[in-house]
Amino acid sequence: MKRIACQFNYLTALAVAVVFLTFMVLVSPSPSRAASPDPGMASAGKVSKVDRVEARIKELQTKLKITPAQKELWNNVTQVMRDNAKTMDALVKARSEEASTMTAVDSLKSYGEIVETHSDGIRKFISVFEPLYAGMSDAQKKNADTLFRHHGRTKSKAKGK
Repeated sequence: MKRIACQFNYLTALAVAVVFLTFMVLVSPSPSRAASPDPGMASAGKVSKVDRVEARIKELQTKLKITPAQKELWNNVTQVMRDNAKTMDALVKARSEEASTMTAVDSLKSYGEIVETHSDGIRKFISVFEPLYAGMSDAQKKNADTLFRHHGRTKSKAKGK
């Protein structure tokens, strides 16, 4: 009897954690938007994931100093980034449109679908980023390590770590 209670608590805690983490991912500001040189974009109420990804692509290309020899591999990376953003945008839009009629179970399933899609997108990104990273100079790798290590943190959080 005790074991079932512990499993229930574990599953409940897991479900709550998934919902909380997903919520935090969806509502947290994007580093590219926060660091955007365009004040209109940073103050916009809702900027699509596609727009944020385009800004992130430009930022990464500049900071990683992508060379002409790396352009083909870089194009593979940017295509995956764009595809992932379009997919996530569609899921978030659908969730938003159906939010008022969702049951608790529907809401959890929707969050689960978003989390799974995000996870799949990360795996796709890694598979195309790895060959690009392998061909980078040491300086480019160091830049990439720093950029991806701090991705998702605000400047104040990054300084404190």
